[in-house]
Amino acid sequence: MAPMTLEKFRPITATYVESIAKKAISAGFTPNYVSLISLIFSMLAGVAFYYSLEVALYAFVGVIFVALNSFFDALDGSMARYMGNASKKGDFLDHVIDRYADMFIIGGIFFGGHVDWEIGVIALVGVLLTSYLGTQAQALGIGRFYGGLMGRADRLVLIMVAAVAYVIYAQPLAGYTILGWCVVILAFTSHITALQRIYSVWNKL
Repeated sequence: MAPMTLEKFRPITATYVESIAKKAISAGFTPNYVSLISLIFSMLAGVAFYYSLEVALYAFVGVIFVALNSFFDALDGSMARYMGNASKKGDFLDHVIDRYADMFIIGGIFFGGHVDWEIGVIALVGVLLTSYLGTQAQALGIGRFYGGLMGRADRLVLIMVAAVAYVIYAQPLAGYTILGWCVVILAFTSHITALQRIYSVWNKL
C-alpha cells in the first residue's frame, strides 16, 4: 500500500526542521518540553475552532495554532535524533500527545456546532483507530505503518484548508459549514484508512 499522500514530502522538510532543532537545543529546550508545547497549541486550536461558529475569524486563529502544533510535533523528534537520546519514553509521550491533539482539534470543531456531534464522534473514533493501527503494527514487529488514504499530516492539512475556506465563506452548505463537511470527510476517510491498514497488516502477519 502506498504511504499517505503528504508522507512523501517528509525528506523535503526534514532539513529545515533539523536546522531549527539545533537552534532549539542550543537555547536549552528539550524534546519533551517541545512536545508539551505542541500539545498546548492543539488545545488552543480546539478552543479557537469551538468559538469559530460565532466568530468565523477564530477559525483562522485555529489554523495558526494547528500549524504550530504540527511544526513543534515534527521538531521534538528531530531534536531527539540530533541529541542522540531518542527513547521509548519519548516516543510514547509523542504518540500520547498526538492523540490528545487530534481530540482537541477535531472535538473543537464538532462540539462547536459545525456538524452533528454523532458525526464528530465517528470521525474521532476513525482517527484514533487509524493511529492505533499504525503503532500496533510496530508493536507486532512489522514496523511503524503510515499507509492508507488519510494519515495525520493529510487530515491536519485538510482541516487547515477547510478552516481558511470557512473564513472566506462562513454560510452553511446543506446544513453544515465547510468545517463541518471537513469532519464528514474525515469520518469517511479515516475509517477507510483504518480498513486499509487492517488489510495490509493482516497480510504481512
